[in-house]
Amino acid sequence: MRLSHIPLRVVTGAFILNSGLGKRSLDRESAAGLQAMAVRVVPQLGRFEPEQFGKFISYAETALGAALLTPFLPSRLVGLGLGVFSGSLLTMYLKTPGMTLDDGIRPSRQGTVLAKDIWMFGIAVALVLDPKPKPRGT
Repeated sequence: MRLSHIPLRVVTGAFILNSGLGKRSLDRESAAGLQAMAVRVVPQLGRFEPEQFGKFISYAETALGAALLTPFLPSRLVGLGLGVFSGSLLTMYLKTPGMTLDDGIRPSRQGTVLAKDIWMFGIAVALVLDPKPKPRGT
C-alpha cells in the first residue's frame, strides 16, 4: 500500500464499516425499503426475506469496510471491491424513480443521499488505476 492510499482507504473504510455495523439490527420495514431499491439493480436480491437481505447488506458493508482498513490487502483488490459497491449504489440512484431531475443525471433533493456516493467511486478508480511503485534502483 502506498502512503497516498492511506487517507483514501481509512476515510472510506471507516465510513463503510460504520454503515455496515449500523445495519446489524435493521427492522423489517427499513430492510424492505433498502431491498426494494437494490432489486432495481440486482433482481435476484428479491428472493431474500427482508431480514435476510438486511443481514446480507450489513455483513457485506462490514467486510468491505474492514478490507479497506486492512493494510496488507492490495489497494487494487480493495479498490475493485469498492468499485463494485459504489457502482451498485450509483446504478441504484440512477434507476430509482424520483432520485434524479428530469435530465436523469442531476440529483433531486431526495436523490442527493445516493448521488453523493460518487466520491467512493472516484476513490475506487484512484486505487485501481494508481501505478504500482517501481522498485528502488530501477
